[in-house]
Amino acid sequence: MTSKVPAHETVYRRLRDMILCGEFEPGQAVTIQGLVANLEAGMTPVREAIRRLTAENGLEFMGNRRVCVPILRPEDIEELAFSRLALEPQLAIWAAERITSEDIIDLERIDEEVNRAIARGDVRNYLLHNYRFHARLYAVSQARTTLALADALWLRMGPSLRVMGGRFGTAILDDKHADAIAGLRRGDPVAVGAAIHDDIAQGFAQIRASLPVTA
Repeated sequence: MTSKVPAHETVYRRLRDMILCGEFEPGQAVTIQGLVANLEAGMTPVREAIRRLTAENGLEFMGNRRVCVPILRPEDIEELAFSRLALEPQLAIWAAERITSEDIIDLERIDEEVNRAIARGDVRNYLLHNYRFHARLYAVSQARTTLALADALWLRMGPSLRVMGGRFGTAILDDKHADAIAGLRRGDPVAVGAAIHDDIAQGFAQIRASLPVTA
């Protein structure tokens, strides 16, 4: 029998997905009361979700019971690029060394959802399934410490990726998932790591081109 997920965990996951999918613009202020209404949740689980997401740098307190998604400065983007390029290709290599045929089938199914979202011009579902593709691949590595670090970096990126998609649409949202999957099927961890490296680098090049320079 499956145990019921506690209310505070459900609210945390929903709010985290909203941030990952860019449903809040960088700098957009939201009130705790507004989140209670939006999530149809109690004040206590919303406060707990905000506490956790603030600790993970996905949200910032603004005072007067308001929070916002942080605005990324150019130097923040470069730091995130450095960190993601350092961690995620290695996670992909470790995953490729442990991958099963069932794992690859799951990744192919998720990538089909990514491609469908791109074809429909659906930025939100592109972001959601793109995150799920990477998270599913990296989880195979079982490298818990590095996984937690990488996941925190993704939380910082969601709103900025949504801005990019909103400005240019999904036509530019190409990826290297097919190359990564081909490398997995060949049993070539180095090729998988290279595909993920190129995927991330390409994404950051698009972000740099789309975000305004902030003071």
